[in-house]
Amino acid sequence: MKAIAYNIKPFEKEFLAIANHKKHEITLISNNLSIDTAIFAEGKTAAIITLDDEVTAGVMEKLAAAGIKYIVTRSSGTGHIDKEAASQFGIKLANIPAVSSQHTLNTDDDLQETANQTIRCLDLWQSNKCVGKACVCAKGCKSVVLDDVKEAL
Repeated sequence: MKAIAYNIKPFEKEFLAIANHKKHEITLISNNLSIDTAIFAEGKTAAIITLDDEVTAGVMEKLAAAGIKYIVTRSSGTGHIDKEAASQFGIKLANIPAVSSQHTLNTDDDLQETANQTIRCLDLWQSNKCVGKACVCAKGCKSVVLDDVKEAL
């Protein structure tokens, strides 16, 4: 899957590379996502964002026009994403449920786990599967991940 990761700090690059194992073609940029930077998503299928990226209806429209079908935020919070606009444009959303809602991750383990969960979302979407508990779509998903079914049994 082709993805763009916005607002990447230099120290985060290695964690994403380790988690990715060269499975996905990810463009890393240090710019925050905005109306002006949404154009960098052209030709990509997924966008990876942070709490610092305000994903308004206008930004969502630009991302959809660029080809984005999926957005994963590297946070548990989703207040910075217009979920209704995502639904309107057919964009699926995911968060990282195990991550603190604070802006900073304190340890290398936290950073690696965030990267691992981010890549897991891309893996599942590439396989046309729901991201399970990470799904934060406005209307939810009708399908579940096999892991969630096993947990319920």
